[in-house]
Amino acid sequence: MIEILSLSPETNWRALMEKLNVDQGGIAIMERKSSMHHLLIRGISSPAANILKQDALSVGAEVAVAAGVVSCEVETSDALLMATEKQLRLLARKELAQPYGLKELGRKLSMLLMKPKDEKIRLMGVVNVNSDSFYAQSRSGVDEIVSRAAAMIEDGADIIDIGAVSSRPGSLYPGIEEEMRRLHPVVLALEAAGLINEAIFSLDSFAPTAIEFALDHGFRMINDITGCNDPAVARLAARYDAELVIMHMKGVPKTMQIAPTYDDLLSEITNFFTERIARAQAEGARKIILDVGIGFGKELEHNLMLIKHLGHFKHFQLPLLIGASRKSMINAIIPAAIEERLPGTLALHQKALDAGATIIRAHDVKEHKQMIEVWKALKNTLI
Repeated sequence: MIEILSLSPETNWRALMEKLNVDQGGIAIMERKSSMHHLLIRGISSPAANILKQDALSVGAEVAVAAGVVSCEVETSDALLMATEKQLRLLARKELAQPYGLKELGRKLSMLLMKPKDEKIRLMGVVNVNSDSFYAQSRSGVDEIVSRAAAMIEDGADIIDIGAVSSRPGSLYPGIEEEMRRLHPVVLALEAAGLINEAIFSLDSFAPTAIEFALDHGFRMINDITGCNDPAVARLAARYDAELVIMHMKGVPKTMQIAPTYDDLLSEITNFFTERIARAQAEGARKIILDVGIGFGKELEHNLMLIKHLGHFKHFQLPLLIGASRKSMINAIIPAAIEERLPGTLALHQKALDAGATIIRAHDVKEHKQMIEVWKALKNTLI
């Protein structure tokens, strides 16, 4: 008896076709037809939109445009392109021969189809050595820093992110002298305990003096909330061959959450990353990680959009870090004290993994390790 099974769009199509004993050449062809891309194209002219729509239809894809585009009653329109990977490849080649700016679109479509590197999912545990971090249970004194970090490594942390100053909304930077006063004994204690060799230690700082001190004592990652605003930070990353997290923040911590607005959220952050990546690379930094900065100059809707559409930033071909751990966006969805936000945190981070995140920054390492392993099992199940 013939039976039909309705499969999830997240099915591992390659694994299923291999189970069906499909020819390997056929798998390579059909895999490109198995998933849909939905691309929003901003500000395309009506003549260009009409050509794009006809070219898309000719390869079996579709383009949705505003009413009035066909008759050119409107000058420009946004367009929603819906196509398989195979259709996008054909369409990109077609647009390279078209006028009205479509050559540039063809080049961008080709770049979009470049496969990102297969990055290992890494878990970053958060330890704060200041007294004003927004989550009290993340705070640690010098006397307990070694045991706290060791426990996180035991629970599955690949990276330990140490912060000596708070960047919560409304906070002020206390100055390099105070940052170093807090940081100095902590870094030396971690080095003396030998933990530096058991995980990657990251410094959550934008101050070159503090960063250089940490790198001198075995730290291998810089987590810069200013997005490498100071070129000296990139030079340090280059000199020590350290990983550099470039985070997007609108404004400064003291005022960033006072009615932040964006004309086009994804485009503005894309432009920011493009400029800061180029700046960092010009200084010699090579191991760059991107962080969209959840809660740093963003309203709830901005944060949700960035997590849901994190995959947009995969075209940079760089690891993507997400850090929504216990943040106030959860309380904006459903009232919950900071101590009650672990379930919401896990939901946000799982969605970020679905969208392409490769580093999860979290306060609760053990719980996140379990979530990530279950997520990987679901992702890698045979079909």
